[in-house]
Amino acid sequence: MDFLFQPWPWYITGPMISLVLFLLYYLGKSFGVSSNLETLCALGGAGKLVSHFKFDWRKNSWNLVFILGAILGGFISFQWLSPNEVIALNPQTIQDLSALGFKHPGATFLPDEIFSVDTLLSVKGISILLGAGLLVGFGARYAGGCTSGHAIVGLSNLELPSLISVIGFFIGGLLMTWIFIPILF
Repeated sequence: MDFLFQPWPWYITGPMISLVLFLLYYLGKSFGVSSNLETLCALGGAGKLVSHFKFDWRKNSWNLVFILGAILGGFISFQWLSPNEVIALNPQTIQDLSALGFKHPGATFLPDEIFSVDTLLSVKGISILLGAGLLVGFGARYAGGCTSGHAIVGLSNLELPSLISVIGFFIGGLLMTWIFIPILF
């Protein structure tokens, strides 16, 4: 029973993801977080303001189960599956995080400097959340899908736009990590 509370190896999870994608492809369904958010917007009545959201959300209601599962899975992981031990970080990483203002780098998986309620409700925290949400939302819309949709589904279908998008995601991640995060923190 302990295997349920440990990370599963790639040779178990990879085939499981492939099976799910095969079933979705076979059933003619599309997968991705941004399509789930479109369904939520349509459900919330956004179609009254923007024609893009004028569709029958009930056809995509199965997507809402995915969003609910992601939220529930995140809560369960945080609440009961997060390890309590100190993270073994490289001394250089600890030094770099300390220079960015982290008081106890590696003490927890979710540092208070980023994930505490006080931080999230500060002007800086709200600004970062709103800015990031706007950029991610615009980016997902502009790219025709989100990172999970392109990287998992698009690449497995050998779609060139997904390959270009995934390369862009990696470049954006590198720029954020090495240039913008040090400026923000």
